[in-house]
Amino acid sequence: MSAPPYLRARQVRAALVASCATLLLVASGCSLGDPEPDPAGEPPNLPSPTITADNGDQEVVATVLAQGLRVPWGIAFLPDGGALVTERDSGRIVQVGPESTADGLRVTEVQTIDDVVASGEGGLLGIAVSPEFAQDRMVFVYYTAERDNRVARLRLGEEPTPILTGIPKAGIHNGGGLAFGPDGQLYASTGDAGDTDQSQDVKQLGGKILRITPEGKPAPGNPFPDSPVWSLGHRNVQGIAWAGERMYAVEFGQNTWDEINQITKGKNYGWPEVEGRGDDDRYVDPIAQWSTDEASCSGLAATERMLATACLRGQRLWLVELTETGTVLGQPQALLTERYGRLRGIAAAPDGSLWVSTSNHDGRGRPAPEDDRLLRLVFSGGGAGRS
Repeated sequence: MSAPPYLRARQVRAALVASCATLLLVASGCSLGDPEPDPAGEPPNLPSPTITADNGDQEVVATVLAQGLRVPWGIAFLPDGGALVTERDSGRIVQVGPESTADGLRVTEVQTIDDVVASGEGGLLGIAVSPEFAQDRMVFVYYTAERDNRVARLRLGEEPTPILTGIPKAGIHNGGGLAFGPDGQLYASTGDAGDTDQSQDVKQLGGKILRITPEGKPAPGNPFPDSPVWSLGHRNVQGIAWAGERMYAVEFGQNTWDEINQITKGKNYGWPEVEGRGDDDRYVDPIAQWSTDEASCSGLAATERMLATACLRGQRLWLVELTETGTVLGQPQALLTERYGRLRGIAAAPDGSLWVSTSNHDGRGRPAPEDDRLLRLVFSGGGAGRS
């Protein structure tokens, strides 16, 4: 299955961004110049940006694209360059851009998912746009319903059709990540719903990363017969992304370590037997870990050679540079620390920039009058996206 033009443009830009990653971590002079227009259309007339820096190592241009949202969770881009954003507690899907207003990008309510039952960490969570959206107009959502978490598909404005049900729900650890992989299959990340026994039981959907067809069936080539389970031993994964063909996930720890893992078919990531690196041959160790007070990361985005994860409790963005073999190169770099409060969603836009959402209205933050906000990040010197 060939990728649509806007996805191919993102992949090209991602590769160019990756070539500058090492220089950006040392100095802010790497520039790609003005990029050519991409198939998603010309960039909107954005507000004036603010340049911020952390530790003198990395500068970023941050632009507020939208404000006044309430717990924005998932971000998924449309072929026209706009994005669909879910709001966890309201059950709304809003479209941000590509049209502009005097204050940023236009925010338009698309619809509300009536079946959403928002409570605690549950609600309307992940969202994914079909790789064939131009033909099938399909959008996929992960949400908490009355009795379970579920994945559904819909055409915007129409009622959703559940395609995978029975994912355990609770006030905590509902997972919620949703994205199409390079193979065209749909991946969903689930939490253990507070029941740690779920994670090691391959017959249960909790504490897993699942791989299904767009119709909701176990995808061909899954490691366990007639099962949607792709990997197990997870506590609560919300962010998933691919750097090239390699899959990564960010995971909430309990009290000690939060993790980024490289996800491999059929592997066990250790929860609840292991939190962080366990040096146990039965389980896969994370490629990066942080203490929970400086991380608690939710969203994950990737280029060919860099991961970026948005952190709630840590109130920062972590940048992780990757080697050609997918391991970590050097030390992760913190960015935007405590500048915008709690950060949740993050996605790589078609132009190579990163879109990041705040989560200060989720009951654990201190919202500013502008919150919650959607930010656009461009590395200094034009290294990612248009400045």
